[in-house]
Amino acid sequence: MASKPERFLSVGQLAARCGVAVSTLHFYEAKGLIRSQRNPGNQRRYPREMLRRVSVIKVAQRLGIPLASIHAALQTLLEGRTPTAADWARLSGQWRAELDERISRLTQLRDQLAGCIGCGCLSLEACPLRNPCDELAGEGAGPRLLDGGESL
Repeated sequence: MASKPERFLSVGQLAARCGVAVSTLHFYEAKGLIRSQRNPGNQRRYPREMLRRVSVIKVAQRLGIPLASIHAALQTLLEGRTPTAADWARLSGQWRAELDERISRLTQLRDQLAGCIGCGCLSLEACPLRNPCDELAGEGAGPRLLDGGESL
């Protein structure tokens, strides 16, 4: 007969099950993404629900979602409840627009960069990244044409 799984996991057990380093779990906990309790020996013990929460964090990070956005999304879950498939659908839906915007910006940057490489900046008249006479200085520092401003 199979034994009943433990309700709490040690930091090492959680790290092994999730495929992350112990230091990653400590970092997530310091950022408020996961939580633990202390046992009588003052060792961290993680509720089993943290298995799925760490998985959600890992997938979101792989998608390029910033930790601040992940934290904000996880705050919408009831404390201590395991994220469900419905939770993931809602969270991923929130991140979809952010990812679509990032993909659009990266595609635009890639296409503009290809134009720059083509000219090699040997001809300022033909270069799509040119800024003759520093006309864009009044708009602020940085690559104004590459940073979501005017399309080239």
